[in-house]
Amino acid sequence: MIIITSCKKVESYITKDGSSIRELMHPLVHGNSAQSLAEARVPMGSSTLLHRHKITEEIYHILSGCGLLTLGEESVFVEEGDSVCIHPGTSHNIKNTGEKELRILCCCSPAYSHDDTEILE
Repeated sequence: MIIITSCKKVESYITKDGSSIRELMHPLVHGNSAQSLAEARVPMGSSTLLHRHKITEEIYHILSGCGLLTLGEESVFVEEGDSVCIHPGTSHNIKNTGEKELRILCCCSPAYSHDDTEILE
C-alpha cells in the first residue's frame, strides 16, 4: 500500500506547545504504523511552550529560519539544515530569533500524541 500526503492539502492545527502543525503523516489519520511526521511553523519573535514527551523521541529538522532551541538546561542556536534529536523526557522549546517564519520538520516515534505532551510552564 502506498501512502502519500501533500502539505498543501493538510489543514494546520495548534498543538499543546502552541506551534502551528501540519500532520503530514500520522497513524491515526493516514494508516502508517509507528511514527509521525509534521511541519511546524513558529512566527518571528514567538516561541513554543516549554514541554516534554514521556515516551516519544522527537527529531527536529530546520527547513527554514533560525532559532534558539532549549534542551533541558542547555540552549543551542539552530538554523536551516540542522537536525536535532530530542530524547524522551527532555524538556524543550524553540524561539524564533530570525527575520522570517521558522519552519521545522518534526519526526516523532512513537507518533505524536497530546496525551504524551506535558507542558512545563
